[in-house]
Amino acid sequence: MVRVTLREIRAHLVRFALSVLAVLLGVAFVTGTFSLRAMLADTFGSIVESSSQGDVYVRGAESAQDGEEPSAGPFGPARGSVPVALAEEVADVDGVTAALPDFFGSVVLVGADGQAVVNGQAPSFGGAVVEDDPAAELVAGRVPTAGDEVALETTALETSGLAIGDTTTVVIGADDVREVTVVGEVNYGNPMVGTTLVLVDPATAEEAFAPDGAVPSIAVYTDDDATAADIDALVERVRESVGSPDVEVLTGEEVRDEANEAVQQVIGFLGTFLLVFAFISLFVGAFIIANTFAMSVRQRQREFALLRAVGASPLQVMASVIAQAAVVGLVGSAAGVGAGIGLVAVLRTILERMGMALSGQVAVTGRELAIAMAVGTVVSMLAAAVPARRAATTPPVEAMRDDVVVTERSLRTRAVVGAVLLAGGALAVYRATSGATEAPGTWLGVGTGAVLVGALAVAPVIGRTVLGVLAAPAVAALRPMGRLARGNVTRNPRRTANTAGALMIGMALVSACAVLAASATASTSSIVATEARADLTVQSATFTVPPQAAAALTDLELAGRADATVSGRADVGTSDEDAESMRILGLPASAFGETIDIRVVDGSLDGLADGEVAVQRTTADEEGWEVGTDLVIATDQGEVAARVGAVVESQLLNAPVIMDRALFDAVVPAAGATVLSVFVDAADGVPQADLREAVETALEPYVVLTAQDAEELTSSLADQVDQAMVILYALLGLSVIIAVLGIVNTLALAVIERTREIGLMRAVGLGRLQLAVTITIESVLTAVFGTLLGVLIGVALASALPSVYADQGLSELAVPWSMLAAIVVLSGVVGVLAALWPAVRATRLPVLQAVATD
Repeated sequence: MVRVTLREIRAHLVRFALSVLAVLLGVAFVTGTFSLRAMLADTFGSIVESSSQGDVYVRGAESAQDGEEPSAGPFGPARGSVPVALAEEVADVDGVTAALPDFFGSVVLVGADGQAVVNGQAPSFGGAVVEDDPAAELVAGRVPTAGDEVALETTALETSGLAIGDTTTVVIGADDVREVTVVGEVNYGNPMVGTTLVLVDPATAEEAFAPDGAVPSIAVYTDDDATAADIDALVERVRESVGSPDVEVLTGEEVRDEANEAVQQVIGFLGTFLLVFAFISLFVGAFIIANTFAMSVRQRQREFALLRAVGASPLQVMASVIAQAAVVGLVGSAAGVGAGIGLVAVLRTILERMGMALSGQVAVTGRELAIAMAVGTVVSMLAAAVPARRAATTPPVEAMRDDVVVTERSLRTRAVVGAVLLAGGALAVYRATSGATEAPGTWLGVGTGAVLVGALAVAPVIGRTVLGVLAAPAVAALRPMGRLARGNVTRNPRRTANTAGALMIGMALVSACAVLAASATASTSSIVATEARADLTVQSATFTVPPQAAAALTDLELAGRADATVSGRADVGTSDEDAESMRILGLPASAFGETIDIRVVDGSLDGLADGEVAVQRTTADEEGWEVGTDLVIATDQGEVAARVGAVVESQLLNAPVIMDRALFDAVVPAAGATVLSVFVDAADGVPQADLREAVETALEPYVVLTAQDAEELTSSLADQVDQAMVILYALLGLSVIIAVLGIVNTLALAVIERTREIGLMRAVGLGRLQLAVTITIESVLTAVFGTLLGVLIGVALASALPSVYADQGLSELAVPWSMLAAIVVLSGVVGVLAALWPAVRATRLPVLQAVATD
């Protein structure tokens, strides 16, 4: 049977290659995900090594002290801080060669083009560097020694277009705008993934990043030849020297392991996200494999009957088909592994050109290789299981007749199962949208899966009717090709439905994403239209508006109002025992109804000026608060009592607690407050154009600030949504490509299966062009059928999203009908393209040879 299996593969290499290609694409995605994840882990591990090169670290305890704003470096959880002055004490410990405070904060660099250096989504921050810094290599120039000097990390120097000796502008911290000279280039030995790192002298760093005299940690260095035992002994000596329960002393290895674990959690989520799309691609590819083997079994029934007649058992026949599928899976998986690694290598090159270099090797581990190979092979074998069983159970006498008649099984059972799944899925989606469950997302996911599987089940049942309607224009306009095509696609509804089903899955997801993007944009527009009433909104590319800029806007003569929104954290609860750290927002109470307007669910905002607070409805529900609840807010000076005056719903002011600016300043220290935005209204009689000119002039020194009216703000937020959705569309595009290959595969196999029929039609006068048109119509009908089903299902399921995720800001449902119509039209074009090769193959069949085919 092994010889029979291999001979069948050699005899039908085209069919074999198309099936292999389907597996290849899916496995390439799986392998690429594994490889990309490994590269990201290596890259961020290198960054951890670069930013945490100390032999020992002195840092605050994980739980910050009451009233103290937790601080954190670029990696790891928020912790309490330690005094900068502690570094001098630690430096005197025996065995310590250097003790350097880890200054870390926001810095915006202006590049050679006069614009702020923004490298994609990579962060921009600053730190301190000293002469003979153990962690840094001085590549060129010198380290900064004064407040008007900076050194740039190699990536930042390249991205900015600056050179040593150039003068530029930096915004250090929240509000320190200064002219500086680039005096040096520093490298930390590893790629920074596009991060813009600006280095200043320790005095400037302490003034900007540690105004309260505290830092997240102190890096301690010892001799280069110190052993692990030496470092452990140093930890004990430093711990004894510090002698505070609020300070931790750990080895550098422990700190790096902790940071790497935090990085792995984030990368693990990304890997899972990508693997979901990889398995979607494999699922779609399974349709192609199942179709391929189903048609192969139909064509080889007489061969199987002969095998049975000469002694082969049903199990051997079934094993022969499964073995072919295993070969398809193994070859496709092996090729997919190579393609996946190549795909990541190309992606790496693209990212490097964008200034985001990744370290590590483009490869997969033996375990990941085994998983990818196993997944591709198992999916292929499972997809071929049903056709294999059919081959084994066909009676030999029936299969050996001159005219083989394939008896199609009834679709009644399939219709019942599909109807039950559709009904169950619809009920699950309804439960998710009804608010009757605490896990609406889970119910929505279960309902979506049931609906998709149910639609696949009922597709053959409705196929004849729907395809008949879709084919009507072609039947009327293109005779006899339209009628022939209609007969071909409706003759075997299972095969047509399976082919269209692959496209249906991809198009359902694409349509759902299109509705999600349109709804997110509409929700954003609605939020801006209903809540933002200011003429201009000032925001920062770094999400922090310098307080000096906010003050400058307040002093503008042309501005009637300039209301700054500030953010911070405080412990809030009904008592000191149940208080928990929450994000709070502060802005003048008089701003409500003037520059901003939010929905009040219960109570009134009138009491904010008298010390009351407003709480978000979701927070009130979670905490059991209501209008009249007395809250306690912890501060350095003690506790401040505040009554809940209103329960509100707002996406623009998206924080659990909102209060007047005066109360905010009383409960949040200045060092812990961040200005998020400023709402600016023109004074009476001042045209908005004049206000904009005045505001932009005031903001000119602050290179990262922009002033936007309501339309511009909506467009900016919509662009962010579109950028996120482009990634989803690209990922889903792979499943659509695989589905198109399925149409090509099915048509090509159909041409082989109908060789004699095609020869007879050609013999009685059907021209080559007419034959090509017939096959093209079949392809278009299949593609449009799958697309229409997918679009309808995707829109129906996505319509439930606003009800489920209204609290996250998705409050409006918008269906992009024009885009969906374009998708349907595009599916017709796809059908034409998919038919090209099968049509050419059919027209080239010699008529006499085709008629004589058995």
